[in-house]
Amino acid sequence: MKLYYSPGACSLSPHIALEEAGLQYEAISAPTKTKVLPDGSDFRKVNPLGYVPYLVLDDGTGLREGPAIVQYIADQAPDKKLAPPNGSLARYQLQSWLNFIGTEVHKSFSPLFAPGTSDDAKQAAKDRILGRLTWVDGELAGRQYLMGDDFSVADGYLFTVTNWAKPTGLDISGLKNLAAYRERVAARPAVQAAMKAEGLL
Repeated sequence: MKLYYSPGACSLSPHIALEEAGLQYEAISAPTKTKVLPDGSDFRKVNPLGYVPYLVLDDGTGLREGPAIVQYIADQAPDKKLAPPNGSLARYQLQSWLNFIGTEVHKSFSPLFAPGTSDDAKQAAKDRILGRLTWVDGELAGRQYLMGDDFSVADGYLFTVTNWAKPTGLDISGLKNLAAYRERVAARPAVQAAMKAEGLL
């Protein structure tokens, strides 16, 4: 498998999932700004949409969108329990978390990275994100991870997007459960390995 990623972007989530799963893969840097791959070719020839993450399977099939990619990865290593079994209520709860993180948190950061966003629009985005993460903070009370005691691919995703708080000036220091949770996730060897590979440590 080949994972196309951009350092620190949302592609860190499947990068963490691959490390947690212990699968063989090649990580290829595909910078979001330049779209130029290490061999000098245009990333858009691989993924016409030009964004990461993008996973290419051994047979050449491409898979896009982080929440789909991380579930695929989890299903390749069921013994690692990165996702509950397909068809179970717990699996739908995992998908609920992945959708929530993707639509309510991840996409809400977009105005903070877009050049030309007004200060008012940036503040509105920060208020929205903080409101969503305050709810998450409450959900984490008494839990090790989003799904309970077991780390799942949703945790890698939430960790990835909450990493963007500091560079965008979003103060989440008051969310104590989330802070402790982020420390737990950051300490995992697979998370350390993925971040080191992306030059984030």
